[in-house]
Amino acid sequence: MAARSSGSGIGKFLLGLILGLLLIPVGAYLYFRFGKPPVAAADVPLSFEREMVSIPLRARIDREAPKAAPFGESEDAFEGGAQVYRQNCASCHGVPGHSVPYGKLMFPHAPQLWAAHKKHGTGPSVTGVSDDPIGETYWKVANGIRLSGMPAYNTLLSDTQMWQVSILLKNADQPLPDPVEKILTK
Repeated sequence: MAARSSGSGIGKFLLGLILGLLLIPVGAYLYFRFGKPPVAAADVPLSFEREMVSIPLRARIDREAPKAAPFGESEDAFEGGAQVYRQNCASCHGVPGHSVPYGKLMFPHAPQLWAAHKKHGTGPSVTGVSDDPIGETYWKVANGIRLSGMPAYNTLLSDTQMWQVSILLKNADQPLPDPVEKILTK
C-alpha cells in the first residue's frame, strides 16, 4: 500500500505541475485579451517593460555598432547633419534652446537632444547623446528602437546622412558654427 501511495503522490505532483504550467500562458492570454494592459502612451508602464527593451538593445548595440565614423568632423558634415536633423528629427527631439512637447507625449519619452540632463539620473549633466559613442548614435539612427517611436532611417537616409547627423549630435554640447545654428533654429 505504501508503494501505491507513493505512485499517486508523484502522479498528483506531475498533474499539478502540468496544470500550473498551462495556467501561466492561459492567464497571460486572458489578461491581455480581457484585462487592461498598458497600451496607451499615457499609461503607467509595466514594471519590467523598460528592461524588456533596454537589456537586449544594449547588448545588440554593443555587438553591432561601428566604432568610428568613416569621415571626420567638418563644417560640411555639421551642415549636412543639421539639414537632416531639422527635417527628420527636430519634431520629436527639439532644437538648440527649444524642447518640444510632442516628444514628451511619447512612451518612452523622446529625449530632447539639445537639452542638458543627468545621465541615468546621477552624475554630471550631459547634452543629449553627446557622451554616447558615435557608433551607438549611428546604430540608433540606422536601425531605430523597437517599442519606442524611433524609426529606422536606413532606408530613408544615405549612410553619409546618417553619419552626418550622428557627428552633429556627438557635438551637441559644443558651440556650433553659425551656419549650422541657423539651419537648426530657423
